Amino acid sequence: MALKIRLARAGSKKRPYYHVVVADVRSPRDGRFIEQLGSWNPMLPKDAERVKLNEERIKYWLDQGALPTDRVLRFMADAGLAERPARNNPKKAEPGKKAQERAAEAKQAEEDAKAAAAEAAAAAEAPAEEPAGEEAAS
Repeated sequence: MALKIRLARAGSKKRPYYHVVVADVRSPRDGRFIEQLGSWNPMLPKDAERVKLNEERIKYWLDQGALPTDRVLRFMADAGLAERPARNNPKKAEPGKKAQERAAEAKQAEEDAKAAAAEAAAAAEAPAEEPAGEEAAS
């Protein structure tokens, strides 16, 4: 039986409250669980006691082979129960493909507008010279 240490939602509508539980991976999120290991109240301010964990029981279930979810692993790392590997995603801040295409099109249009303005300025600076043959014909 594969076990997970995960969050089970409780509380009312728009007022979430989560229990940290150990459960079989096949059971539903808010369904049957084996044991409650703690709680998390995201409605409390960050400086208050938002997360409560039963460290002894968590260590026991980790020894039994239970795997924590990412959010629970984050809580455990803050409590000093587990190490969470540092993540590095250098592409996270980059815009998506379509946004990059739009930016490239906008840049190209800006360059075209600058080139057209430069040509218009050059044409305005140079006086219009008439060919010498036309003046003599008049």
